[in-house]
Amino acid sequence: MESQPLPSQQRFVVCHLKEADFKTGGLRGYSAYRDLGVADATGGMAEAHVIRMIAPFRPELSVRHHHILQFQMVYCLKGWFETEFEGVGRHRLVAGSSWVQPPGIRHTVVGWSDDCELLEIHMPTQIETVSDE
Repeated sequence: MESQPLPSQQRFVVCHLKEADFKTGGLRGYSAYRDLGVADATGGMAEAHVIRMIAPFRPELSVRHHHILQFQMVYCLKGWFETEFEGVGRHRLVAGSSWVQPPGIRHTVVGWSDDCELLEIHMPTQIETVSDE
């Protein structure tokens, strides 16, 4: 019996690196974001972007917060990134490491390297960030 493809709102998308694709004005003012086309490819089901830190870390840049979403994963492409998670403690991503943040976990960014780049994937595309301060 021949298998039938499942109905899908997804489509094929290719995204090549272009430095001009890094845009500021996103969630974090200290970061530039490069959209990877996942939201368009999935009909808004998921989003993926590369986050590049464009300012040196200063404690006043980060406040305790949480995100209202279904799924969030962060993978470190370059440098390092450190966050304090409620009930879990401090964790530092280095190039090649990742974490999955459960929905609603409260956290505070506590540092990053000047060359830090992260891959972030979350569902759905529209998320809400809530300050806990």
